[in-house]
Amino acid sequence: MPIYMDRHDVSKEVTAEMVAHLHQEDLKIQDKFGCRGLTYWFDENRKTAFCLVEAPNEKAIYDMHNHAHGQVSNQIIEVDINVVESFLGRIENPLQAESNIIDEPAFRILMMTGFDESQFILGDESTKLADCMQYLSSQFVRFDGRMVEHYENHFLVSFKSVSQTIECAMEIQKKFSVLNEKYNGNHIKLKTGIDQGAPFSGNNPFFGDTVKMTQRLYYISNSKTVLSREVKMLFINEHPDSHFDCNLFVTLTAADEKFLNQLIDFMEKNWQNQRLQVDDLGKNVGCSKSQLYRKIISLTETSPNDFIKDFRLNKAIHLMKNQSGNVSEVAYEAGFNSPSYFAKCFHKKYGLQPSAYLQKLQR
Repeated sequence: MPIYMDRHDVSKEVTAEMVAHLHQEDLKIQDKFGCRGLTYWFDENRKTAFCLVEAPNEKAIYDMHNHAHGQVSNQIIEVDINVVESFLGRIENPLQAESNIIDEPAFRILMMTGFDESQFILGDESTKLADCMQYLSSQFVRFDGRMVEHYENHFLVSFKSVSQTIECAMEIQKKFSVLNEKYNGNHIKLKTGIDQGAPFSGNNPFFGDTVKMTQRLYYISNSKTVLSREVKMLFINEHPDSHFDCNLFVTLTAADEKFLNQLIDFMEKNWQNQRLQVDDLGKNVGCSKSQLYRKIISLTETSPNDFIKDFRLNKAIHLMKNQSGNVSEVAYEAGFNSPSYFAKCFHKKYGLQPSAYLQKLQR
């Protein structure tokens, strides 16, 4: 039977005790509607509750809530129970819940951290990358982070606490010099992006908006951790007397985030267009050429031309990993006008020819 999660936006008068009572009312009559309530999360500050229910369909959940107490869901989505557990850490009531009262938000801080593929493409990179990835994963455990996804060269991690997230980010930045010393000063740049959010709102997938923004902050990260403005404000509100080290972090403004999303959205739709020009970016985000240049330099430390080129090269790497054609086919599919120009750009960034990289992948 499918598993669903529903969202309840409650009034400011609602307490954890009241939500626990409503949950118990559901459990009393759930069998009549073919449902099985698994657990729930309640956020006192944001006044939201999320219920996890096994049910034949969405209507059964709606009818159960309506019959039990009249507090129907604002939204219901079908979920993968393994994905829910990876983000939230449980799929049943916590053992420590007293009197069946659960006062635990479903709100999470997401961190994506890892390394640009260009740093490991040459030589015997597998051992070095494995060392770096093992080092990172050991730090997540220390700060109660849950690994949501383990990619080849980066992780997606879920935290309950913004303080633990920021402390983890500071720790891995501070101590990463140990690995750099091990590799004789061959500086390995750590990339990190952090955003926050609830499981869902609107028609987006489970934590979809937060994952997307975290990925984009990670993408533009260089040697500093990039935070959304909400993450910084959450940390400052929790620690009003602490010093926020701006040397370790870059925080985007609301205007920066809007610009970044417009920019990436446009590139995701147009990166394969061989006629794409810098002027097209400016028209899409409503900037003059000079404004576009300043904004992209500020966010990514690259020019608009290099931003387009690097975006395509990143896509080309994934095409080759998925064995999507030979070098010429990959070049055209990635939006380059010619295989020779693609090879020149690829060699400049990664230090070897794309044909040599394909051979490495096929070994």
